[in-house]
Amino acid sequence: MKKTIIDLFESSVAKYGDRTFLLEKHDGEFQPTTYKECKELALKIGAGLVSLGIEPKQTISILAEGCNNWILSELGLLYAGAISVPLSIKLEEANDLLFRLRHADVVAIFVSRTQLPKFRKIREQLPLIEHVIVFDCDTKLEDGEIFISELVAKGEEYLKEHKEEFLQIGQAIQNDDYATITYTSGTTADPKGVILTHRNYTANVEQALTRISIPSDYRMFIILPLDHCFAHVAGFYIMVACGASVATTQVGRTPMETLKNVPVNIREVKPHVLLSVPALAKNFRKSIETSIKKQGPKVEKLFKFALKVAYEYNQDGYTKGKGWRFILKPLVMLFDKILFEKVRQGFGGNIKFFVGGGALLDSELQRFFYAVGMPMLQGYGLSEATPIISANSLGKGRHRFGSSGKVIQPLEIKILDEDGKEMPVGVKGEIVIKGENVMAGYWKNPSATAETVKDGWLYTGDMGYMGADGFLYVLGRFKSLLIAADGEKYSPEGMEEAIVDKSKLIDQVIIYNNQSPFTSAIIVPNRDAVRTMLAGNEDEESLKKVAMAISAEIDKYRTGGEYADEFPDRWLPGAIAIVGEPFTEQNGLVNSTMKVVRGKVEERYADRLEYVYTPEGKKATNPKNLEAIKQIAK
Repeated sequence: MKKTIIDLFESSVAKYGDRTFLLEKHDGEFQPTTYKECKELALKIGAGLVSLGIEPKQTISILAEGCNNWILSELGLLYAGAISVPLSIKLEEANDLLFRLRHADVVAIFVSRTQLPKFRKIREQLPLIEHVIVFDCDTKLEDGEIFISELVAKGEEYLKEHKEEFLQIGQAIQNDDYATITYTSGTTADPKGVILTHRNYTANVEQALTRISIPSDYRMFIILPLDHCFAHVAGFYIMVACGASVATTQVGRTPMETLKNVPVNIREVKPHVLLSVPALAKNFRKSIETSIKKQGPKVEKLFKFALKVAYEYNQDGYTKGKGWRFILKPLVMLFDKILFEKVRQGFGGNIKFFVGGGALLDSELQRFFYAVGMPMLQGYGLSEATPIISANSLGKGRHRFGSSGKVIQPLEIKILDEDGKEMPVGVKGEIVIKGENVMAGYWKNPSATAETVKDGWLYTGDMGYMGADGFLYVLGRFKSLLIAADGEKYSPEGMEEAIVDKSKLIDQVIIYNNQSPFTSAIIVPNRDAVRTMLAGNEDEESLKKVAMAISAEIDKYRTGGEYADEFPDRWLPGAIAIVGEPFTEQNGLVNSTMKVVRGKVEERYADRLEYVYTPEGKKATNPKNLEAIKQIAK
């Protein structure tokens, strides 16, 4: 049966036409736009593109903060039969942006005022891009740029004469036609473009709705960037399917201003659902605890006691109130009334749950938000799976802290060991899935596609196991992908190779990030180079100079450095742990094929990794680093 994104949207417009779809702040308050009005605008944007000469299957980028125009532009370009190439606003490096726009053969781009300068710098190197459509109307345009209002006007004109033939473009789209190309982060100049079809999206929406339910009067507030397919599916396409509303953050003049708008906007929108990632959840918790502290030691003490009682009663969510704990229920309800309800008011008072995506969310955070009455439901997925694979949900026996929830339906799942043998319940291995949400492949990269999708099975590269309780437990990386605090995944190998290749001071390096505040690195310096630098001196000043010199080798990759732009700044180590013993076969840190065994290095130096995330340990000249340099010099 044909079920494209256009079909999904149109059936919702038919069902929920007069209900609010989008909410955006203008003139001091959030203004609603109905499903019907959104369809009219999307059609005009799509028709405007066709009037400019855009043809089906051409690629169009969106580089902007989350807003109404972002969502309407994607719907509009899909109506025109085009393929969306959403780009992250985090892409500061010109070559990062340039690579994606070139690689995807982009012919037009929607861009916000704040992102426009970044694009203009590389415009001349992109001869294929003929049309630049600017969202905001208070900026001076250059050649080839038009405001979106002008595009809408062109579309309106075009529809007067060509409405039927234009609508046929959207109707002619088939399930297997490409909808988006989403770039995943690569550590070299080669990020991969994940191709997702129309049916990938609509199938994943249907699958996700077997795990969560969204009443049509719910409001979703999206804080996450819309370029990621988690925001696409969980943020607005699921909402479309259910006739619910979507609000976006008010964009400030700077990223910091936008961030400051988040808590204010939440109170204004009074959302029922929020999309969250661990970094965001931690910030929310911090602000809750800060406001409790401000109310004095008595309130703080009571709050801590109330949390303790709620934790005891809730257990892991799945076994809530079991056994003798049912006697705590009246106390839990009392604390909810006098304390937690007030906390929820700070989030607008309506939140039913958060949807946690991206990286793994620690159980402690889940326990905290569950206790205050705003459950943070962890799910699991990746772009190549459009992205949802499993999710915890509300209701008895439907969630368990520490798990990634139950697998969406229909979806086949296997846990395989390194030899491809299927593992029984409770035994860990690589998570491998098969379903209609599995990507069509990587854009212009048949070899990477063949490695990742075999006979329709998607090899996720993530490690986990199926519990006897029917929940999926994701443990991190089967391969060596790193996971940043905001859920961004990236591979460290290219960075590690570059650092070792180009540095006379560094012999071995392991880069580490497991949802940490920043990336760190375990470094084995070159013994001869260290000895030469020290020249027999082992006083503190000399040791500090060596530590700073090693740290400076990493700084060469930062903006303004000798090797700047090779890797995004945000991936580079923000702290280093210098160790005195090389990784060798003898100490079990290198395998028989002479590859460093990442997991074993992390295990061996777990205390050092913990230390680099302390204020003292973050300094390159910390005592433990100096001690290691001294050891090398002997």
